[in-house]
Amino acid sequence: MPPALQTFLARLPAAGVFSVWVAPVQAEPWAVHEEHRQHYAASTMKLAVVIAAYRLADAGKLDLDQAVKIRNEFVSAARTGTGIASFSMDHADDSDPEPWRRMGCEVALRWLCYRTIVRSSNLATNLVLDHVGVDAVTETLIHLGATNSVVSRGIEDAPARAAGLDNLVTAADLGLTFQALAADRAASPPACREILSVLGAQQINDALPAGLPPGTRVAHKSGWIEGVSHDAGIVWPSDAAPFVFAMCTTSDLEEQEGLDLIAAGAAAAWRDRKVLG
Repeated sequence: MPPALQTFLARLPAAGVFSVWVAPVQAEPWAVHEEHRQHYAASTMKLAVVIAAYRLADAGKLDLDQAVKIRNEFVSAARTGTGIASFSMDHADDSDPEPWRRMGCEVALRWLCYRTIVRSSNLATNLVLDHVGVDAVTETLIHLGATNSVVSRGIEDAPARAAGLDNLVTAADLGLTFQALAADRAASPPACREILSVLGAQQINDALPAGLPPGTRVAHKSGWIEGVSHDAGIVWPSDAAPFVFAMCTTSDLEEQEGLDLIAAGAAAAWRDRKVLG
């Protein structure tokens, strides 16, 4: 195992579950730790939803430029004895105000995919998932080899959550997803390039990118909620081959502590970048 990552893994907190997967973009991982442990996915599930949308577009089953009316009412993934449950979302819990400003207006599905990634929009995510469907996301996860991850419901779907439906992820599955994007295997080559470009425009950069030198090219997707902090992506050093870093944390750490821990892991991978290459 590369030395800086070995030291980082040896110093992980004892309390909690911390999963790490680090690899060149097209090779077996060099450093792993609890990489197949499932974590609550938080916003990392949004990447699979967007990839599923692009795969459907590749197959001619979905038009990413179609107009979608923004609304805040959704059908739950849960089914009750009285019929179909519905739910709405809390504006205050969303990190992206832009879709909310367009409530009742029509926007392109492609724009919703963009907001789902760059600002981790909850509202945009559910609107995209409505057009994609959980089954297509499941098929996408299988295609990616992310077989220990699950997307079974939308964001803030309280009836589904109460029924035991959850979204789960592993660090290994996130790593494999980014490897598939880098190899143009996640979807068509043009789709993979567009998705990576959107991931590279990420505006929430307080975890993985925070451990890298300023200006380093990175395409990533993070996820967070109380007790959970994840981030995964591709890093392109100017002096070494690109590599994939994925880390999932479930613990009692304060939010900033969790973010700082992921940044420290990314910094360790950066120090080992020439070994990883």
